[in-house]
Amino acid sequence: MSDHEQRRVARRDGARAANDLTANPFRADRDRIVASPFFARLGGVTQVVSASGSGLLHNRLTHSLKVAQVARAIAERLAADPEAAPLIADLGGCDPDVVEAAALAHDLGHPPFGHLGEQVLDRLARHRFGLSDGFEGNAQSFRIITTTDTRGPSAAGLDLTAAVRAATLKYPWTRLSHPVPHPRDLADPPRGAAEPADSPGTGSSKFSAYVTELDDLAEARAVFDGLVEPWQQTVEASIMDNADDIAYAIHDLEDFHRIGVLQHAPVSAELGQWESDRREFARLDPSDLTAGRRPGQSLERLRRRLLARDSWIFDDDAFAAAVSRVRAELVDDLLSVPFDGSVDAEQAFGRFSSGWTARLVAGVHVIADPPTRSGHVLLGGGQWHEVQVLKFVHRRFVLLRPDLALHQRGQARLLTKLVEALEQWLADRYEADRLPRRLHDLVELARAEYTWLGDEHPGALVGATGDTPTGEAALLSLARGRAVIDFVASLTDGQAATLLEALSGRTGQFWSDAFVL
Repeated sequence: MSDHEQRRVARRDGARAANDLTANPFRADRDRIVASPFFARLGGVTQVVSASGSGLLHNRLTHSLKVAQVARAIAERLAADPEAAPLIADLGGCDPDVVEAAALAHDLGHPPFGHLGEQVLDRLARHRFGLSDGFEGNAQSFRIITTTDTRGPSAAGLDLTAAVRAATLKYPWTRLSHPVPHPRDLADPPRGAAEPADSPGTGSSKFSAYVTELDDLAEARAVFDGLVEPWQQTVEASIMDNADDIAYAIHDLEDFHRIGVLQHAPVSAELGQWESDRREFARLDPSDLTAGRRPGQSLERLRRRLLARDSWIFDDDAFAAAVSRVRAELVDDLLSVPFDGSVDAEQAFGRFSSGWTARLVAGVHVIADPPTRSGHVLLGGGQWHEVQVLKFVHRRFVLLRPDLALHQRGQARLLTKLVEALEQWLADRYEADRLPRRLHDLVELARAEYTWLGDEHPGALVGATGDTPTGEAALLSLARGRAVIDFVASLTDGQAATLLEALSGRTGQFWSDAFVL
């Protein structure tokens, strides 16, 4: 058997439980993810803004289902392409079941209140608890499937195959230390690997594993040694990543048109003015472009950012064509008529969603030698520019709204106060024997992890300042911090709000009612 064939056999290894519904290990992985309580909780976790029970907005569960649908379609199309098959085999293979399972798992670690919650927990983890890893939704997802979920046969993670675990790794590195050399030090770092411009020394802005899961990261990636670079996604992870981008670019725009937030006039003015005056905009000094609020300036700033950051694929004519297509099909078609719940309005959504999804999926292809900012699977040039423009519309006309900022500041305060309250409970020696069992178990788990790291891999605990925590008290402090972050990250939006209310003494709920503890 060749080395390549041995790798393909090895990546199918995985512990199968007697109650798995299928003998196919990848299908069993998918079933375990769907049966996980962490998957079920995604129905109560914000995608962009809280749906507040309206049923009109996507949550993390419906988003994950759509990503899985798109990802499987891409995987099946590429697997059936005879021209792509030899290259895919050389890169480690592509199984639609692996891709679908990874897509279903990719957001398991998202905390309450979407990306806002992610930012708050990262700040608290690093500055309040001294966790150099901080918090990252992708790394939390990997921690869940390998460590904190207990539904697998070993009661530590879900016992998923190496293939599925590797396919969840969008950013197959830790924040600071692994692999060596770290991808943030490359001349042109992979997407997400660079440090935030405003936070030098803090490590990569995106990463898919904490140091507590270093062994799991290395094991999942070991079967791809020599097939892809240590910092590159597997083919299956790259498909999942593209599917996530496609689903996000389309369904969030639908959501905000449906509830009347995304308005025709401002979007039309921004795109139309840029199209009319693109050459004039291109001549503006950066200072002039930043000043003022003339329609078209924000889109020109996007054009310049893409040119500077992604010159490997950016093309001015393709960008202009993408703006024209988005204006015609999103602005002049879908947004031109306010959503009224009618059959015609729903059919317009269907045409927009299915048409754009089919177009973007059809543009996905595989290349042998991608630039560092892309995986081996990527969108065609035209479709790539279109996704950038669609995401721009979402960011410019939804995420940057002052009323959303007001809403999110309240959520940030809620999460901060909840973390503080749980930390105080942990430090109260008179209440040590009455901690929530889940929180107690997470402390003991993290204590064992940090003790082991301190003994076996002390370098993994070195923070951005170069300090290494030593001694039982320091490691216990890290363990408590990680446990609080794990606990809060596992709540739904509603559970987080209700738990803080109870800890504040303001709840009307009877103490013995079923709750998250």
